[in-house]
Amino acid sequence: MEEQKKDFILFGKPLIGEDEINEVVNVLKSGWIGMGPKCIEFENEFAKYVGAKHAISVSSCTAALHLSLLAAGIKSSDEVITTALTFAATVNAIIMTGAKPVLVDIDGKTLNIDPEKIKKAITPKTKAIIPVHFGGLPCDMEKIYEIAKEHNLTVIEDAAHAIGSTWRGKKIGGLKKSMACFSFYPNKNITSIEGGMVTTDSDEIAEKVKTMRVHGMSNEAWKRYAKGASLNHSWCVMPGFKYNMTDVQAALGLGQLKKIEKFLEQREKYTKLYDSEFRGLPIRRPLSDDDHRHGLHLYLLVLDQGKTLKSRDEIVQEMRNAGIGATVHYHAIHNHPYFAEALGYKKGSFPIAEKIGETIFTLPISPSMSDDEAQYVAKTVQTIIKFSTKRVPVTV
Repeated sequence: MEEQKKDFILFGKPLIGEDEINEVVNVLKSGWIGMGPKCIEFENEFAKYVGAKHAISVSSCTAALHLSLLAAGIKSSDEVITTALTFAATVNAIIMTGAKPVLVDIDGKTLNIDPEKIKKAITPKTKAIIPVHFGGLPCDMEKIYEIAKEHNLTVIEDAAHAIGSTWRGKKIGGLKKSMACFSFYPNKNITSIEGGMVTTDSDEIAEKVKTMRVHGMSNEAWKRYAKGASLNHSWCVMPGFKYNMTDVQAALGLGQLKKIEKFLEQREKYTKLYDSEFRGLPIRRPLSDDDHRHGLHLYLLVLDQGKTLKSRDEIVQEMRNAGIGATVHYHAIHNHPYFAEALGYKKGSFPIAEKIGETIFTLPISPSMSDDEAQYVAKTVQTIIKFSTKRVPVTV
């Protein structure tokens, strides 16, 4: 076994430079630190980057999903289909509207939602589909759009992992037939510490999201209080929430967005390194399509449990003991105690997602890593897996 690494290599450590720090300091010194001109600038630049007509900044991707569902008219009598392998936020956002989440199993090769299983889950109450671009790998949007068109369903992409991902040459967030929801959490492809974004080409949806993110008020604070603003009474025109971003966050997000291509290239570089070192081992990555660009938010590996002497958890713990911040993304949704009780699903309801949830793990991959750290991760993981692999008996 290789020597213990002195510094623990964190999963998803952000890379924040002096440029972003200076931008944040400038906002702090400006006297306007809430939602204001920097948020608007960030929205405009993000919309331009993904190719959407509108981008609306919010406090998190969870807020983005919640507002998108409400803006689409989802209500308590409705059903919304989503994947059985995702983070809790996807399902919680549906529950917060009062609607019923309907889970479907995944494609075992891509780990994304299986369109064929979506078809079987549709009922007269189904009103929307939330595909999750798991790890940054785009879903099969062509089939999902076909299903949505046939059944008159709204498509809301959970693109928390997919900043920089492309589907058939178009960036996720810029597809014209759906809304998309992004995350700027610290370990995502770019960060604003906390924050999210909704992208859409619909003027109506954009206006609803903008209004609901600030308590349903007709005018945002920036328009009421900024220098030069005339007296402009603000009225509550619909129920809303405190879901806005701040200019401090937007300043950081803007600086990060300028570096997104460099960040993605670094992720791709380390992915190639890992792939080359792990050939021949009883682990595999989700299958990607040449038509897409994988955003590589997560470097996911699925363990072939039948070929190893140790469990996934034992192997991941060995990696952590060696200074590597390996972790698990995710457990199948129906295995969480709350969702099992609230949604009525049982063990075995979604066998593929369940099996993946028991054998998947994630390695550190981020632009903040050094080449030496990436090499250490690759070599150490290779050694741990090799020593955990069952030996095939030699017959004489």
